[in-house]
Amino acid sequence: MGGPRGAGWVAAGLLLGAGACYCIYRLTRGRRRGDRELGIRSSKSAGALEEGTSEGQLCGRSARPQRGGTWESQWSKTSLPGVCFGNGNSCLRETHPPSGQMRDSVSVQKLIEDLTDGSYDDVLNAEQLQKLLYLLESTEDPVIIERALITLGNNAAFSVNQAIIRELGGIPIVANKINHSNQSTKEKALNALNNLSVNVENQIKIKIYISQVCEDVFSGPLNSAVQLAGLRLLTNMTVTNDHQHMLHSYITDLFQVLLTGNGNTKVQVLKLLLNLSENPAMTEGLLRAQVDSSFLSLYDSHVAKEILLRVLTLFQNINNCLKIEGHLAVQPTFTEGSLFFLLHGEECAQKIRALVDHHDAEVKEKVVTIIPKI
Repeated sequence: MGGPRGAGWVAAGLLLGAGACYCIYRLTRGRRRGDRELGIRSSKSAGALEEGTSEGQLCGRSARPQRGGTWESQWSKTSLPGVCFGNGNSCLRETHPPSGQMRDSVSVQKLIEDLTDGSYDDVLNAEQLQKLLYLLESTEDPVIIERALITLGNNAAFSVNQAIIRELGGIPIVANKINHSNQSTKEKALNALNNLSVNVENQIKIKIYISQVCEDVFSGPLNSAVQLAGLRLLTNMTVTNDHQHMLHSYITDLFQVLLTGNGNTKVQVLKLLLNLSENPAMTEGLLRAQVDSSFLSLYDSHVAKEILLRVLTLFQNINNCLKIEGHLAVQPTFTEGSLFFLLHGEECAQKIRALVDHHDAEVKEKVVTIIPKI
């Protein structure tokens, strides 16, 4: 086909091709940045977000405010064909196929390819999160599982997605991975649950896993990433008083980890113990715990400030709770070797009084408020 007519066909073909490319561009890029196809990368873990989104966020304790604002249910629930989330009792049928044209015949690899064209820093929408949960539930590849958990954990740092993931039945899907034999996968699952637990409604679903998390924390390797991730989750779950009673039988174990762990582990255990110590209903359980006498060494002046301030606050909180509703008037019987004997013995009193000359102003200020109560 030659001459002017052939040139015309070529020009028309170029115009049609350009128009098609522009339409595809508009469809994939015209939505807000957060609506791009989600990406899964292993360079940033949910654990990295822990400092900003972890323990105490529910009551404003030294935590970054939640990002994303208040969740609004302005989205329609859809699900992948033939896939049920949550307890599996009901399936939500999608009215429009997702962008990857998910079908039973589509391989997991194709799904991965569809989900890796974008940026993991985006806030994912409901459809993208649902695809991610499907991937997490359907694949056995440990690398893909970890990447999916990291992406879910990062997105769970945003309050809007904390609610969406719950509504999609994502919490049991994530929690199922804490049973994984791979320790790195277990850690990533705990990190994701940690961020999800900042939402009070999510805690109602997460609480059923508290006992399992405790077993992993106290039976696993000391100072391990899994142990720290589990402690962070337990700290979040005890910010309010609602679920603290579930840790009653593990209090002595907490003190054991406190005394044997390294600095990071000690700080994390103390954050958890401080949550418990603010609740009068937990005071007796704390004081009954059998604690080695080496606990008193934490009140020595050379102890790191972040640890020393917390053990002083622990002493203060327990004393305050004892005075609430006449707890001091009717004291239960405590056995020798219990925390009660350590905190109310002369050695502890002497150590705290000696800290009045501590070189750090915050420590001195804390001691001054405690001494009158000794």
